[in-house]
Amino acid sequence: MRGGDAVPTQDAKSSRPTHVAIIMDGNGRWAADRGLPRAKGHHAGVEALRRTLREAANLGVRYLTLFSFSSENWSRPQSEVTELMQLLRHFIRDDLAELTRNNVRVRVLGRRDDLRPDILELVEHAERETADNDGLFLQVAFNYGARDEIVRAAQALARDVASGRLDADAIDEEALAARLDTAGLPEPDLLIRTSGEQRISNFLLWQCAYTEFVFLPIWWPDFDRNEFLKALDLYARRERRFGGLVPHPAE
Repeated sequence: MRGGDAVPTQDAKSSRPTHVAIIMDGNGRWAADRGLPRAKGHHAGVEALRRTLREAANLGVRYLTLFSFSSENWSRPQSEVTELMQLLRHFIRDDLAELTRNNVRVRVLGRRDDLRPDILELVEHAERETADNDGLFLQVAFNYGARDEIVRAAQALARDVASGRLDADAIDEEALAARLDTAGLPEPDLLIRTSGEQRISNFLLWQCAYTEFVFLPIWWPDFDRNEFLKALDLYARRERRFGGLVPHPAE
């Protein structure tokens, strides 16, 4: 599946989102369409990821959050999981220096207490090496599930109440948000999902309460600048009301 060319409107240039989240879906189906093994789709997906990082900075996106590996993905065939872990290792080894040069700060979202030690070290190494950067803020959701994230935040609140550090009546949305993996980040303005699927699959459930969604009928390896511009143009045409009303001039 491929989308047509997109030309951004005038409004699209002046109404760019600050924070874009992307569900990178369709690597396996991209490969299947071409009679290739799924691993080839994942390799092509990494190339799309590299393109997207470059374009996000060029297009004025400040925060980019990518759903790379969900906590449910461990149930995939072991050979595919092994391939994905190898791709993670190669990406950090091959791309981290370029990310640092380009002033990209990496932050990994998701559960860490059940990661293998070598994978955990890769995650922490990427964060340490880019901690002083302040250009594009890149969040990678790895071993991530939004329901699990909310449960962990609730457990943190419960521990604080039990220890006397927090009064139960003081718990509000801000207190819970401060204990999420995304603490300190702005909520996504725009969420893009490739593959044509129209769901968010346990991704940023709390954070996307007022996010605009764009579902593109292309596989992730085909995502490029043109498709990015198309999503930004659709976003620019939306009226964001956050539960209120947008006043319109009297006719």
